[in-house]
Amino acid sequence: MKKRIAIISAILESPEKSQYEFNKIVSEYKSLIKGRMGIPFDEENISVISITVVGTIDEINSLTGKLGNLNNITVKTSISKKELD
Repeated sequence: MKKRIAIISAILESPEKSQYEFNKIVSEYKSLIKGRMGIPFDEENISVISITVVGTIDEINSLTGKLGNLNNITVKTSISKKELD
């Protein structure tokens, strides 16, 4: 399968309750990850994370699905239309 570039955006509400599981799943897919940025909003008790990945549609969807199944986390993914060689 051809690979694509994607951005996975996540909002962690009450990050102290969900960040361990979130990071555990992300580390399982470290071979796909090209960059990660996290912004804590301490006063609001929210963290915003964006992860840039390169992988097949199945790999990207697998990671997104696992993250989206966690409590207190909202996940959205944008996948490029262009396929990489």
